This record gives sequence, C-alpha cells and structure tokens, in this order.
Amino acid sequence: MNTELPFINIKAQSNHHAIFLMLTAVFVTFTTLAFSQGHWLQFKLVLIFIYLSALVVFITGLAKYLEPIYSLRLSPKGIYYHHRYGRWQLDWQQIQRIALMNETYGLTQVQPPYIAIRLLDLSVLPNQISPRLANRLIHEQRPLIALAIRLDYLTLEQSQLNFDPYILPSGEVLKGPIAAFMHHTTLLHSALGYHLFLPQTALDRELNEFCSLLIKCKQYSVQYNE
Repeated sequence: MNTELPFINIKAQSNHHAIFLMLTAVFVTFTTLAFSQGHWLQFKLVLIFIYLSALVVFITGLAKYLEPIYSLRLSPKGIYYHHRYGRWQLDWQQIQRIALMNETYGLTQVQPPYIAIRLLDLSVLPNQISPRLANRLIHEQRPLIALAIRLDYLTLEQSQLNFDPYILPSGEVLKGPIAAFMHHTTLLHSALGYHLFLPQTALDRELNEFCSLLIKCKQYSVQYNE
C-alpha cells in the first residue's frame, strides 16, 4: 500500500476575486471621499448611496476572503469538505453512490445545484462532522427541504426542525447540533434518496464534470490502495 496520499485541492469558484472586490471598495470609498470634500451638499444622496454600495462590495469580498482556501480535498483515502464553520470527511468506502439529482415537477425537469452523496451507513457521520458545521448545514440546506415539499415528498409538518435526541443503531444517544443534523439528514434521505449534498458554490467546475471526477476518484481509490 502506498502511504503517501496525494491530494487534489479544489478552490471554490465563489471564492474568486475576494481581494479585487475589497480593493475596489477601498478605492471607490477614498475617491468618493476626496470628491465629497467640495460637493457634499450638492450630491449628498448620491454620495451616501456610493458609500453604502462600497460597503456592500467590501463585505462581499471579505466574506469570500474568510472562506477556506480549499473547499474540497480529494485523496485516494477519501473526500474532505472544508467550510468556514468546520468540515466533514468520508472514506470512499463509506460512500455508496455519488450522483446529480434530477427531479420532475409537473412537466419540468428540476436539477438542484448540488452533488448528492448516499452513504452505506449513516452512523459513521456523527464522528466525521464538526458540530458547528452540522448546525450550519441544517440552515443552508433548507432549499432542499423546500424542494421536497414542493414535490410532495415531505409535508410541512415533517419539515420542521427536530431537536430530539438521535439514537444510533449501536444504542448511542446523540444530542445537540449533531442530533438535529442527523434527523435532518435522515429526512433528506427519505425524501430525496441521499444523505450529503455538495453545493455548486463549493466546486471549481460544472456539476456534471465534478460529479464525474468524484466517481472516478472513488473507483481509482480501490486500485490505489491494493
């Protein structure tokens, strides 16, 4: 077995241009400040609007800058998802299926902007996700819950957040954010057939292309570790 595990580092498209946006906002602010010295009374409302717009641009750039450098790391051992609020990781052998979702709503085909992952055993997840990220994903994945409701896969009552303890098959009782996330994940699996979802914003290429990359990594991992 090769003990040196090479990584494929993925930098999300949503992280691009962070420095550019912040510098642009600073430049616009100082330029406007210089102009306003002699024209504040004549253009007060316009200048205030420019200041506010520059602030929004700066905050957007800062939010991008604070994201992890790499959103995903792929190795022959597994997949590592990095988020500002934490991370989760999985071995390829723990994954049953990786796919794009295609749902039918009336006469329209709907493809949510996610890559879906189905696990062989959900009970491995609590030890491989941080509590902060678990709590955050519940809220970030509300659009998936809304889609399931729209497709009549879930009722409004079923979609409510569940903060009850979660009992694993081993008998272990989970509480707090991890328990809430496990209930959330179980609900999504019952409705959409998958447990974890990689958002398109975390990827560096089109959904189809990245999904093919993950499938190949999973296939090659078996050969690499032989």
